[in-house]
Amino acid sequence: MAAELHVALVAADREVWSGEATLVVARTTSGDIGVMPGHQPLLGVLEPGPVTIRTSDGGTVVAAVHGGFISFADNKLSLLAEIAELAEEIDVQRAEQELARAKAEDDAEAERRAAARLRAASAAR
Repeated sequence: MAAELHVALVAADREVWSGEATLVVARTTSGDIGVMPGHQPLLGVLEPGPVTIRTSDGGTVVAAVHGGFISFADNKLSLLAEIAELAEEIDVQRAEQELARAKAEDDAEAERRAAARLRAASAAR
C-alpha cells in the first residue's frame, strides 16, 4: 500500500489546492467518507461542507466545497467542485451575515452555502 495519495481540489474557476496527502475526508450524498492511500476506486457526489486534507508533511488543509464530484483511482483523488475556497480565504463575518440573510429570506440553497463556509472556517481553527 502506498503511503501517500495525490490530491487535486479544483473549482470551476481555479485549482484550489493540489499535493500529496495521507487522508482526505469529505461529505458525499452517501455520508462522510475518508480516503487513504490504497482506497478502492470510487466516484461520488459531494455535498456542501468542509473537506479536510491531511498533508504528507503533517499539515492540514480545510476547504469549503459547494457541490461537485469526488473520484479516486490509481492513488489519485480528484475533488471537482462547483465552488471551493480554502478556509483561510473565508471572511467569517461576511459568511455569518450571508447566513442570517439567507435565513431571513428563506433561501435554503444560500443557507447551505453559508453554513458550509462557516463549518470549514471553524474546522480550520
